[in-house]
Amino acid sequence: MAKKKKEREILISDKKHGLPFSKGLLASSITATGISPNKAYEIAKSIEDFLRYKGIYSIESNNLRKLTIQIIESKLGIDYAKKYKCWLTLGDQGKPLIVLIGGTTGVGKSTIATEIGSRLGINHIVSSDAIREVMRALLSKELMPMLYNSSFTAWKSMRTPFRKKDDPVIIGFIEQVEIVNVGLSAVVRRAIREGINTIIEGVHIVPGFIDLNQFDGAVVVPLIVSMGDNEIHRSHFYVREVDTGGTRPFKRYRANFESIRKIGEHVEGVAELGGYPIIPSYNLDSAVNGVLKVILDKVVVSCFNKIVEADFEGKENLKE
Repeated sequence: MAKKKKEREILISDKKHGLPFSKGLLASSITATGISPNKAYEIAKSIEDFLRYKGIYSIESNNLRKLTIQIIESKLGIDYAKKYKCWLTLGDQGKPLIVLIGGTTGVGKSTIATEIGSRLGINHIVSSDAIREVMRALLSKELMPMLYNSSFTAWKSMRTPFRKKDDPVIIGFIEQVEIVNVGLSAVVRRAIREGINTIIEGVHIVPGFIDLNQFDGAVVVPLIVSMGDNEIHRSHFYVREVDTGGTRPFKRYRANFESIRKIGEHVEGVAELGGYPIIPSYNLDSAVNGVLKVILDKVVVSCFNKIVEADFEGKENLKE
């Protein structure tokens, strides 16, 4: 039986080196526009087919970008082409993308963050609980007891009295959020200094506790994930127990389910008042697409503002 002839490799070249063309990597970058992975792969395959048909086996990265934009526009329309162009130019702005995903325990934040990271090619994903763990290693229980309980049981570590009309679950949660946000802000500042696209997810991301204006060196996208259905929310904890081999037991979350729901309602209420996007998580695909839309809308606005600034600077230079 005759062996299948190996196809000639297509190289992406510039002045220094050449790398093999990869449909998978190209498709991954295209999904950043909100296109489904299957459709993105179809587009990447059509680009490869076009290059082979034309006998192009070496192409500069800028020309590949232009070709990809043209084919996206021809197949999906100008809006998707603009989104892809803005996503590509985000790095040229010198501003990293920082995505902040909040919401109460068990709504699917970490799953959504992982999927968004895969779609956008963002490998740096941080949990606010991981930040809390690091802070616990530095601060003793005697000094900072609020760090030594979960968000829904933080009230048990409260030392300051509260009024009878106040809900201890919410007061304890807020106190823990204030403490963890110190470390969270430090993580964001470091990501900006190093120019690293980052996703931070966790219950401690609550509107109003971080001044986003201090992060003008990044494109910051805050949003909240919600779960309106009690039973679907409750089922997430059972799945979590199975997935973690029992290290995160269902019984513990079931016993504190009312407190977890209270925190969710509080965070979503604050988000509504602050105008933060709230993404329902009944279905993973729709939630991921909803989050991608919020991110892309912010990226497009940033891209547009950059064009306006460049145009204004150009006119000012002409005056001089």
